Amino acid sequence: MTPPPTATAGTTLGTHPVATPAQHAQELAALELVRHPVVRAAHAAVADTWLGRAKASPAMLDRFEAAFEEVMFSAAMWSSNSDPLHPQVTCITRLAHRVDGHRVPGSRWGIDNPDTVYRVVPISGDERYELRGRVGEGRMTENYFTLWNQHMGTVDVLDGRRMHVEPDGSFVVTIDSDPAGDRPNHIRSDATAHELYVRDVLLDWERDDPNSFEVVRLGPAPSRPRWSLDEQAERTAAMMAHFADFTGKLSHGTYKLPPNHFSLAWSADHTGAMRSQVYVAGRFDLEPGQAFVIDVSDGGAEYFTVPLSNIWGTTLEIVDRTGSLNRAQSEPNADGTWTYVLSPEDPGVHNWLDTDGLREGILTLRMAEFPEGGPRPDLAATGRVVDLADLDREVPHLRRLSPGERAEQLATRRAAYLRRLPEGPAEGGNR
Repeated sequence: MTPPPTATAGTTLGTHPVATPAQHAQELAALELVRHPVVRAAHAAVADTWLGRAKASPAMLDRFEAAFEEVMFSAAMWSSNSDPLHPQVTCITRLAHRVDGHRVPGSRWGIDNPDTVYRVVPISGDERYELRGRVGEGRMTENYFTLWNQHMGTVDVLDGRRMHVEPDGSFVVTIDSDPAGDRPNHIRSDATAHELYVRDVLLDWERDDPNSFEVVRLGPAPSRPRWSLDEQAERTAAMMAHFADFTGKLSHGTYKLPPNHFSLAWSADHTGAMRSQVYVAGRFDLEPGQAFVIDVSDGGAEYFTVPLSNIWGTTLEIVDRTGSLNRAQSEPNADGTWTYVLSPEDPGVHNWLDTDGLREGILTLRMAEFPEGGPRPDLAATGRVVDLADLDREVPHLRRLSPGERAEQLATRRAAYLRRLPEGPAEGGNR
């Protein structure tokens, strides 16, 4: 495996912000990496361990193979770009697509947010770096550059929505252990710094643009060459086990909650949670003929989303089904609150959370970008189980959609999502 060269100014700017030549080269290299004997052995061992611990229902077992492929490929993508002396920008949580005739698996994991373009950059507190980039025409409502330690704890954060941007849309972010001084976009590292985790959150899929950027390591040439294929394989095997363990613990914690119930919690600066976000965790477990009605009061949040996922940590169908809905994709109630109907069957309402046939799964509602001073006191999210036959009485205010209007909603959704996946989704494997 020959990884792509370290980025230098001008190598990716001007191309698609996500589907860059460097990204495609990393994806093809990761395909070679997953064929390595060490990685193949780890793949089988991790699958056996995860299945043994999960105690999954038949419905969830049916989703394991496709989800496991994504989680393991994400581990390969992430681990193949973990050398802070030879850093790249790697986009993870993409859907399956094709590159140069090869099917590249999806790389969702860890109960991802379908609105978010996630990218990682390896960082050492002993090194100095610059991110050189450009914002898109559609600036995002939420965008954060979070420097993590090895345990996903926050070292420092830069708010990309409020960072300094030149008149032509370009920006430079500096990353090192010195104080910012007169540098407007500075992330201060320390001895624990491990990687930069960048969240570009697309509220309006039709308008919002992810940032384009590349990383440049400053200073003298690296003191050692890139890791060999064998060294990469050992790192990938370890990360595969970590990803499965991490996701398994998230799912186990959610399944300890009573079904059809929410738990409202503030974010924390650990285990990958985003500082300043509010998370609402829960799970649904429905009988045939039932739906789960969700009522949300956003507390003044400019951004929120309601995504669904399976116990393996991958979100449900998000291109051709409404497996998630965010504020921009939803219709509000007259009083400014929001109501959703979660169901395997189409309930005929605009705000339908489509479970792709599942009667059980995980909800991870996220809220962010509150007014100064934090959320309003009315912040809340509640849910109740109702019979589908009673929807006209339970939610008479929700706008109904005809089959033609549903088809139009889904066609618009698909076209909007493909702005960040210009290769188009590969057939199979994104369920």
